[in-house]
Amino acid sequence: MKPDERYANLPYSFWANVRTISEQVGYTRDKQIKIPSLADIQTALQRLGLSSQHIVDESSHPTELGDSLTSYFEYRANTLNECVEPVLMDADEAKELFREIRGKLRPKCPIPMNKQKGKKAPAHFTAIINMLIEAHGHALPCEYDPTRLTTVTRDGAPLRTLARRVDGAFPEAVNPVAIWEIKEYYYTTTFGSRVADGVYETLLDGMELKELRDHEGVEVRHYLMIDSHYTWWDCGRSYLCRIVDMLNMGYVDEVLFGREVTTRLPGLVQEWVALVRARDG
Repeated sequence: MKPDERYANLPYSFWANVRTISEQVGYTRDKQIKIPSLADIQTALQRLGLSSQHIVDESSHPTELGDSLTSYFEYRANTLNECVEPVLMDADEAKELFREIRGKLRPKCPIPMNKQKGKKAPAHFTAIINMLIEAHGHALPCEYDPTRLTTVTRDGAPLRTLARRVDGAFPEAVNPVAIWEIKEYYYTTTFGSRVADGVYETLLDGMELKELRDHEGVEVRHYLMIDSHYTWWDCGRSYLCRIVDMLNMGYVDEVLFGREVTTRLPGLVQEWVALVRARDG
């Protein structure tokens, strides 16, 4: 999923309204993403002791901001309900897809193991991603699991270093053209703080990369790839909303959900290859 151009470059005040209203009215209803009405928005703000005059004018017509907010909430809900939920996999589906791709590609890239206690098996979603990157990376290097911080240099000296290690960097963690985070949680039974922290880790990386882009003119593409129907849809739909917000705020370039990696990642990797070749001559 890419950002929607209608909501790109909107002021931070727009996203302040999105977050405030979403928290107050709730994100979901009957296992679907909720679309708050204009009346819901007014009521939510009034309950918090906040003005709604910037949402509705004196004639009870929506302002430009009011129209934008209702449009965004509808877009967010429809995208998640209709496009994202169907492509999220459970553990068995991911395992089957992993075996299918491994059989076709016969990879040499790392096949990581699941780190959850008592679940000794490949990390199927991460392995799928690794195999697809290797298959379309034209033999360029890739750090599938960097053991060092991501650093961007200028004239051979560090320009920016991210605060935390990411899950992957292409072609390497020093001066990458792309970095990504992978959040697969097939074996969790609740949406715990560890899963929530994964969303905020990506937000932190995105804020640092946006600062790098805005102040130094250096572009590093940033991706989030997530899967597990139970964890993200059954338990964590509100965090899917936050992810869509983060995407459209410009803190991540694309989010790939579940099976979407098989259709979208090959083209992305080819773009990364072109960027590396153009940069390195």
